Amino acid sequence: MALKDIIGQEKAINILLGTLSQNRIPSSYLFAGESGIGKKFTAVNFAKTLNCQKSQLSAISHQPSDCCDECPSCKKIDSQTHPDFMVVTPEKSEIRVEEVRAIEEALSFAPYEGKRKVIIVDEAETMNASAANAFLKTLEEPPPQSIIILIASSPERLPETIRSRCSRVNFLPLSAARCEEVIKNQPGGRGQGLEKDSQLSTVSRLSMGRPGLAISNDLIEERDWFIRLFKGMVNGENKETWGDKEEIEKWFNYAITVLRDTAVFKITGQENMLINIDLKDSIARMSKTIELKDIIESYIKLTFLKGYLRFNLNKAITWNYTGFILRKFIGFASPQANR
Repeated sequence: MALKDIIGQEKAINILLGTLSQNRIPSSYLFAGESGIGKKFTAVNFAKTLNCQKSQLSAISHQPSDCCDECPSCKKIDSQTHPDFMVVTPEKSEIRVEEVRAIEEALSFAPYEGKRKVIIVDEAETMNASAANAFLKTLEEPPPQSIIILIASSPERLPETIRSRCSRVNFLPLSAARCEEVIKNQPGGRGQGLEKDSQLSTVSRLSMGRPGLAISNDLIEERDWFIRLFKGMVNGENKETWGDKEEIEKWFNYAITVLRDTAVFKITGQENMLINIDLKDSIARMSKTIELKDIIESYIKLTFLKGYLRFNLNKAITWNYTGFILRKFIGFASPQANR
């Protein structure tokens, strides 16, 4: 695929194409936005455009052609075998100084067969302090013919000294219709089966503008898992709890969407405004049995608690406290899996 095939990020794509057409490409970018909305996909295709053997700038129109997606360079970047292309990802949820040293070593050599060396640092905000300090020097003295692209879902976690040295490109969540388009057209993805099961609209809403999540995860199954734990927590059961930090954050995300839906339905009574559209009957029942102030209070407390998950809260204490909040404000009302 090429830049022209990226759905729903026209503004970001136009910014990148503008830097190409003016031949004013910065040495470092920061692609910022929520996970699953196409930042990495765009970065890879931008790297292909920069090194495409058929991509040429028009001296008349000053418009860059897109990557051809067929030449050896494009194919090598797609398969991550291009000698001038490198993707760095966190190891055990952290980018360490060793990865930064590897970047420095790769950039110390001139491009071998491409026009530019392109380094993509995925989840850049996971750099620890040592890695961030080491990386700063690379950003301050970028080697010629090199492009560094930082990808961050939480750019505020990056040091200001790093953010200020990058040209920021913001990526926005997609509309429900564009999400459906991405999911349905994903080669070999979940879109075909979802379309047959009439679940495409539900999955698109659950992704909340992040089609990458729907493509890589079974959101219906995840939401059923959330409901099972939610009911156990509200009923004071402790047979199953969260497995790890990732599961805790995922559970809180679903809990917040259910509370949001309950409040929205209680205020408006409109089903089409729900995220969990397939649970509309359960949401409607919950909205009748819970006071709006209690829904909002629960939402505020869970959102506040979710913000502290990055500090590695004790799992058992967090489980018990969350259960206390739900039992206090919501009682024994809970959504039902639509199976």
